[in-house]
Order: sequence, then C-alpha cells, then structure tokens
Amino acid sequence: MFTLIIGNKNFSSWSLRPWLVLKMLEEPFEEHRIDLKAPDAGVHLLAVNPAGKVPVLYDRNLRIWDSLAICEYLVECFPNAGLLPANSAERAVARSLIAEMHSGFQALRQQMPMDIARRHPTPELTPELQHDIDRIIAIWEEQRHQFEAQGPFLFGHFTIVDAFFAPVVTRFASYGIGLPQVAKAYAEHIQSLAPMREWTLAASTEIA
Repeated sequence: MFTLIIGNKNFSSWSLRPWLVLKMLEEPFEEHRIDLKAPDAGVHLLAVNPAGKVPVLYDRNLRIWDSLAICEYLVECFPNAGLLPANSAERAVARSLIAEMHSGFQALRQQMPMDIARRHPTPELTPELQHDIDRIIAIWEEQRHQFEAQGPFLFGHFTIVDAFFAPVVTRFASYGIGLPQVAKAYAEHIQSLAPMREWTLAASTEIA
C-alpha cells in the first residue's frame, strides 16, 4: 500500500495534486500530514525527505518526492488508468501544460496563495497577475472546447493535468476571480468532485 506524506490541506497546493490523483484512482493509501506551521516541522520534514519538502510518496521501500515526480510515477504504476492521454501528440501537450503549471505563474502564487477555507478580497490585478489569470483561463477554455465531447475534464477524462490545475481552482474561489462561462463550468466541476469536497472539508477544520 502507498503512503503519502502531505502538508496542511488548507494551503499545501503541492500536496493536493498527488493526493487527488490517488483518490481519483480509488487507490487505497495511508495518509500522514505534517503541520508545516509547527515549530518542529523542519525536523519532521527531514525525517521523511532529505529535501525537506512534501509531498512524499512511499511505495514499500521506494521514496518519491516532488508532486510532478509522484504523479508521473503513478502514471507508470497504473498504465490503463488514462492519467495521461493515450495519443502521443495529446500526451505531449498534457506534459507541456503540467510543466508550465509546475514551474510558472509566479505572480499568481505570490499574490494569491492557496487558502481554501477562507475568502479574501480580490487582490490588485497587476499586469503580471492578470497575465497569469488570463493564461490559465485560455488553457482551460482551449482544452474544454477541444475535448468537450469526450468529457468534463481538460482532456475529456481525468488526467494528472487536472490535478495540477486543481489548486488554481481553489485560488480563484478564495480570491473572487470572475471566470467566463466555459472556464467557470470547468472550475465548478473540479470543485464538485468528491475528493475535492473531502479535501476542502478537512482544510476548514485546520483553521477552526
């Protein structure tokens, strides 16, 4: 059985991604949470990962860290689950989108940090932040227009691309970012997923 080490559900966007993938796979796993705000958090992080970060996935004696590496490993573990598109061209686009989300959107990360359980005023839409928001909306709308007939996710069926954009869905809700119809429908679908509701409920208990 897998063991997944995560951080606080209210703000650990990196932890949400592989957790959501495992839940969508309906794959049983043990979940351990490290309170990243605790004074001794660093000690616990280094005990599970020399890099001092979460998430970390344990598969028996194998340890994998970084949300992208974990999700790619799950793609290999479950080759028939469709976690990436079967078509090679679509798969290349999917990986491009994942890489863009994994390493980009710095203004969004800095000005709209993930805070699922709270609602905040919309921040000043600086040119950099507006660019990030517009780019994400464009990705969602382009993908949904292309794959609408195949299902409600970015490539029709659920893939790890959706897991990587799931934290952005929560950010848009937390900071009151208005979305056009197609992007709004996608965001609402992600929020309606049972695992996302479960994560959101748990996040709310962390600030109670």
